Amino acid sequence: MNLIFSDERMPGQTIIDHMKNAAELCVREENLDPELIEISVTFVSTEEIHELNRVYRNNDSVTDVLSFPQYSSVEEMQKNMFISLGDVVICPEQALLQADEFGHSAERELVYLFVHSVLHLLGYDHVEDEDKRKMRTREEKIMSEIGLER
Repeated sequence: MNLIFSDERMPGQTIIDHMKNAAELCVREENLDPELIEISVTFVSTEEIHELNRVYRNNDSVTDVLSFPQYSSVEEMQKNMFISLGDVVICPEQALLQADEFGHSAERELVYLFVHSVLHLLGYDHVEDEDKRKMRTREEKIMSEIGLER
């Protein structure tokens, strides 16, 4: 698993290690080899994520995380020898606010947002209730497996 982090706003090594472990679990469950996977991770300010959300999702508000997948399905990914899964953009300031609101650590919130985004890169969504249940179940399973359950 190759996670490429932007230099700005880098989290600590513990969070990076959790993210790597979580991403490996996510892709293994889709029968993908983690050694062939690359994900770009960028941490941005509230202003930057607001602008990205406005431009790419036509949503004029601050959000916590955005996913920019490179593929439309896991089947499409499996056809490649090396897979650049996509880009994850996380707003740490928003994550800290949410961690406080939900009553858990900033570490858990940052890793949770990353897991949520990786699942989006793998084709999961939460528009329909049934899809949302599937995605939430996967998120909580991964978080539990890396020791960051609720």
